[in-house]
Amino acid sequence: MNEIKISVIMPVYRVEDYVGRAIESMQKQTLQEFEFLIVDDGSPDRSGEICDAYAREDKRIRVFHRENQGAPAARNAAMEAARGKYLYFLDSDDWAEPQMLEEMYELAEKHQAELVVAGFYIDTYYGEKEYRTDHFVPEDAVYTTKEEFRRNSYRLFDKNMLYTPWNKLYLRAYIEEHGLRFPKMLWDDFPFNLSVIDQVGRVVVTSHQYYHFIRARAESETAAYRPEMYEKREEEHGWLLELYRRWQVKTPETAEFIARRYIERFIGCVENLTNPRCQLSYREKRREVKRMLKNKRVAKSLQLAKPRSSYMKVMLIPVKMKNVTLLLLEAWAITFVKTKNTKLFAKLKAGR
Repeated sequence: MNEIKISVIMPVYRVEDYVGRAIESMQKQTLQEFEFLIVDDGSPDRSGEICDAYAREDKRIRVFHRENQGAPAARNAAMEAARGKYLYFLDSDDWAEPQMLEEMYELAEKHQAELVVAGFYIDTYYGEKEYRTDHFVPEDAVYTTKEEFRRNSYRLFDKNMLYTPWNKLYLRAYIEEHGLRFPKMLWDDFPFNLSVIDQVGRVVVTSHQYYHFIRARAESETAAYRPEMYEKREEEHGWLLELYRRWQVKTPETAEFIARRYIERFIGCVENLTNPRCQLSYREKRREVKRMLKNKRVAKSLQLAKPRSSYMKVMLIPVKMKNVTLLLLEAWAITFVKTKNTKLFAKLKAGR
């Protein structure tokens, strides 16, 4: 291969039923000049063997086998070996449309972009073949200065465009210049992208959707109870506040977005306590919700946030009242819907 335009990076762990689809979605790409770096992160199933089989038939694929250290370390290891001009990160249980790499590459080259951001799909499965697709579509935009991007970044956050790595193409030279790597922590995508956008100045946003994020697989991380969720959300909020403080961006639109984002995730943290896998007693759950409600960020966010859905407006009523019982009852109702009627829950979640 004379020129490697893109290094596609994919960590693999316990995805033997899905990884073939992910690999084949890359093999079907209309852009051919890429390398595919797959890191078998000590997977105990046949995932590594499956990847090796594809690599034997496709010289663009390189498989690295290592002891389990987690997805962040796996991605970082592949970044050290990458040779492409751009980096793309794929999750091993998802897939992408055939034109994704080519069209994102062309946009990056046309505008000399450090970062390309694209729309995406979330496919929520209720059975083997029945699923619902939600569309996440940003407005087309080209930002050529740091100031312009920073003023408008809240729009991208608000469309869920800046949290994950799989809807982006990264200029490798920019990543290396700033020494950026995925931190070894839970939910590493967000802090990595915050570090990327911190100094970025040339960004292209396309409304085209390419990536299919698959939801509702039983083993998925998104289905689990997270005992550390509230602390993680608080930490994330602090990161976001610090980013905009450092940028000196203080527009009303940005302040409203940050407040709304905080209060929506606050509700998610209460819902997390009603997850069937949460082993806390009712008294312990009440104590935790009381502690959360005392946080000064809650009152401040309620003043600034403008909820966009009837669902969220209703959920915030007991928060404003500081009514722990009603708030937990609402959360239990949502959790019941989530477990008994996934279609309805998907609609509610999409409408937040």
